Amino acid sequence: MLRLLYGTGMRLMECVRLRVKDVDFSRAEIIVRDGKGAKDRVTMLPQRIAAELQAHLQRRRHLYEDDLAKGMASVYLPNALDRKYANAENEWAWQYVFVAKSYSIDPRSGTERRHHIDEKLVQRAMKRAVQEAAISKPATPHTLRHSFATHLLQGGYDIRTVQELLGHADVATTMIYTHVLNKGGRGVVSPLDLS
Repeated sequence: MLRLLYGTGMRLMECVRLRVKDVDFSRAEIIVRDGKGAKDRVTMLPQRIAAELQAHLQRRRHLYEDDLAKGMASVYLPNALDRKYANAENEWAWQYVFVAKSYSIDPRSGTERRHHIDEKLVQRAMKRAVQEAAISKPATPHTLRHSFATHLLQGGYDIRTVQELLGHADVATTMIYTHVLNKGGRGVVSPLDLS
């Protein structure tokens, strides 16, 4: 999940709430639903993790089929979609990509079901990774989103493309990342470093 956060620029909760139907391997893209500001957007699916994600979804499909056989495959559907699409809550396409290991009671409906993975587990995994890598600066899963934007800009991608991928309403928000392009010494590379 951490590699997916870095490779797509998604926010943690966008990744946690990702549904099977929103991952498109043929187009190498992910549709981020109901992001900040209740907006949808499209970001890339990094080819480097596509095979690993497909393998994860195969394992996830087996778990779904076991849940379906037990009558426990329903998932939460937002915005009255459960009334609009009668059996969608039990369909594979609507399942969360990353799910909890066990069932829990949905406080909204009282239904016992498998929910998406708890975001705290991802935050703890990131904290362990930072400690194991002996990184002295603080870093959270959201740091990976910042790194995504920064590295795209350093790679020469235009600010509007980065804005769209991040889902920023205003380019001024994305402009924050341009500070990294201004290296020390007003962005001038020392002649010593050129040789």
